[in-house]
Amino acid sequence: MKFVKTLEAAGIPASQAEAFSAAVRDSHESVDVATKRDLKELEVSLRHDIGDLRKEMKEQELRLTIKLGTIVVVALGAFTALSKWIV
Repeated sequence: MKFVKTLEAAGIPASQAEAFSAAVRDSHESVDVATKRDLKELEVSLRHDIGDLRKEMKEQELRLTIKLGTIVVVALGAFTALSKWIV
């Protein structure tokens, strides 16, 4: 509506101003261009996804630490048992 009012203020007849406005609006709707709002929504979504990935990585890190600790304990136990059995 502001576009139409601007054109009318410049001396363009109302019917032509409305036609220009409709043509511009239609051309913008048919073009697949990202708007600032689209980019902001993408940014929010990506930040959320990154946060989820960080949580998953922390959980995986904890699981791997526990598994590695278990392997070390079992290996030390095996070495201890073998060293007593061999000597």
